[in-house]
Amino acid sequence: MTDEDIRSVLRDELGRIAPEIDFDRLDPSVDLREQADLDSMDVLNLLTALHQRLGVDIPESKAAALATVDAVVAYISSRRSGL
Repeated sequence: MTDEDIRSVLRDELGRIAPEIDFDRLDPSVDLREQADLDSMDVLNLLTALHQRLGVDIPESKAAALATVDAVVAYISSRRSGL
């Protein structure tokens, strides 16, 4: 799975949680919570959905570190490479 594949899944899942967000307009290096106005429950729902779709464990304790699109993609990519 490529980084673009991961971004596509992230786009899909973020669209389910916050349908008003235009993923393509998000800056991948800026905090998602601020750009997409996500609350803590939205973030947990997003991480859970990514776990279910991609099979990568994402501990709740990592939520703060996975604040940007780039950080989420890098984390998932690094974990999937170990599968």
